[in-house]
Amino acid sequence: MADKLHAELKKEFQLERLILFSDAVFAIAITLLAIEIKVPELDRHTATDAQLSENLDEMVPKFIGFFISFFIIGLYWTIHHRMFGFVVNYTRKMLWLNLIFLLAVVLMPFSTAFYSVYILRFLKIPVIIYVINIVFLGLMNFFLWLHISNPKNNLVEGISPYERVYFSFRAIAVPVIFILTALVYLLVAPKLAVWIPPLIPLLMKLISRNFKKRLQKKHA
Repeated sequence: MADKLHAELKKEFQLERLILFSDAVFAIAITLLAIEIKVPELDRHTATDAQLSENLDEMVPKFIGFFISFFIIGLYWTIHHRMFGFVVNYTRKMLWLNLIFLLAVVLMPFSTAFYSVYILRFLKIPVIIYVINIVFLGLMNFFLWLHISNPKNNLVEGISPYERVYFSFRAIAVPVIFILTALVYLLVAPKLAVWIPPLIPLLMKLISRNFKKRLQKKHA
């Protein structure tokens, strides 16, 4: 009995370490996003409002990139948070999948900065790099969830078939939207496509709400 209790406590401690480490990575990634936005470097003795206004205008793409990535990282943090609310056990594979997922998270500040600086010049490479990062993030979250939610692995408790499908959808929806946006940017109308990413948090909310209602009706 004592050995079983010790094993359970050890398991809970290891899971807590994993979750705390993951939360720290999310927090650091969001902090690095903000660090990329630097105050305009002007001579404080001769700077004018006109110069400051001009510099702030040039920083608009950086702020747009920051808010897009902030909400994407935040979205995946909420998914990760809810996902691990079901987890009661772990495997070595789960640890590695989670670590690779976090790799995609920590790459976000770089790809966001690269995307933000050059996006209004309508260059292709920054868009491709940013989309690859988002797709990598979404796919790793999807694979992590598939492993966690697989009944054969005995890693979760209290999860319904509806929740299993819904979290799979949430993980993969953002990469799909970004791939479509990249195709519009690269093949159709880049000036139109650059304004789609800022709308993604709203699009995700509407799509998720609609998908959730359909699933609830199906599993009712």
